[in-house]
Amino acid sequence: GAVKDRVAWNMVRDAEDSGRISSSQKLVEPTSGNTGLALAMVSNAKGYALTTPLSNQIPLEKRTVLRLAGVDVVELEDSLCPAPGAPEGAIAKANEIANQPEFEMLNQYANGSNPEAHYRTTGPEVWHQTAGLVTHFVAGLGTCGTINGSGRFLKEQNPDVAIIGVYPPAGHDVPGVRSLEQLSQTEFFTPDEYDGLTEVGNELAFEMCQRINQEESLTAGPSSGMALAGALAAIPDEPGNVAVVIFPDSIFKYSSSVLNNVAGLGAAPPSGTKREQLLDSMIENTRANPDLVMDVDAAHNFWNEEQPLVIDVREPDAHSQRHIPGSINMPLDELPVLAEFLPEKRDAPLLSVCERGNLSLSGVLFLKSLGYQNVRSITGGTEAWDEQGFTIASN
Repeated sequence: GAVKDRVAWNMVRDAEDSGRISSSQKLVEPTSGNTGLALAMVSNAKGYALTTPLSNQIPLEKRTVLRLAGVDVVELEDSLCPAPGAPEGAIAKANEIANQPEFEMLNQYANGSNPEAHYRTTGPEVWHQTAGLVTHFVAGLGTCGTINGSGRFLKEQNPDVAIIGVYPPAGHDVPGVRSLEQLSQTEFFTPDEYDGLTEVGNELAFEMCQRINQEESLTAGPSSGMALAGALAAIPDEPGNVAVVIFPDSIFKYSSSVLNNVAGLGAAPPSGTKREQLLDSMIENTRANPDLVMDVDAAHNFWNEEQPLVIDVREPDAHSQRHIPGSINMPLDELPVLAEFLPEKRDAPLLSVCERGNLSLSGVLFLKSLGYQNVRSITGGTEAWDEQGFTIASN
């Protein structure tokens, strides 16, 4: 179970009570995983068929369990949490399916039953279980249903309760939450009603997740680590403070995300040769070298001012769906064959880019081996570029 179980149940119940859906209805819902899983359980119990368009960046565990529950899963190139503005993304696909007469989209991103679920349940539980002593309420920001519904209830009981939202940076790897740029696109993001907003970086979120599991024996997931890190940064350690931090989900659906972000958890590949280990080490050294990587804002300035050749090392299908304008597609495996089309001048400015800034590091190493002096990889890749609101093209 997860915090989205409350939302799914409330949305279905309200839709049934209003006559919006009936027993023969098919449901479609864009999701980063947990709402889809919760809707799957409710739908199975009530006899609804469910389709969930989602990002292929979502942890494999979630996609597998959705299929196990009988959901029609449609995987798409999208950011980790569905982006409302992505023309080829999960939300756009869900809207397309919802236009078919037999389908209905409950739409957690704009359905008032989402925050209302927390106004009815989470907020009152926090108030009663703290005997009205709660001084701070902290939640990670995804659809913002938890913080809005719970926060509204708590403010009605005591206007002095501080409501604090925590969010990750662009290009993050924390499932289920949104960067500030993506939050501006969601209907329930109302920062004027919050008492504080705190950004927590990817590394700190996973570090805190590991500490919660190891030091507190609480099997909380990455977004829980992010929320707690934000609370510790925003709330002073003073007598009388009673802070409630929402842990939305357990760790069990995020092992692949944790393996990618916490060192020392995975076993070394049994067949890894010393040469492969050396290459992996070179890639990690590249990631940490400020002369070889650029954050997305610096890359955008570089793109505007220096007009570099942007080399997108993803496969053609991914490039055609979303890419930096003017970029050329040279898949990583084909770079040696396509090298003849690169600039003759070895001091020409080059940017290597992929979806999230991983494959592009290998691109930088290859281009450096050819003697190119002014080449960088974009941290966060096209996903971070898109989240920052920079120009994106598609074929």
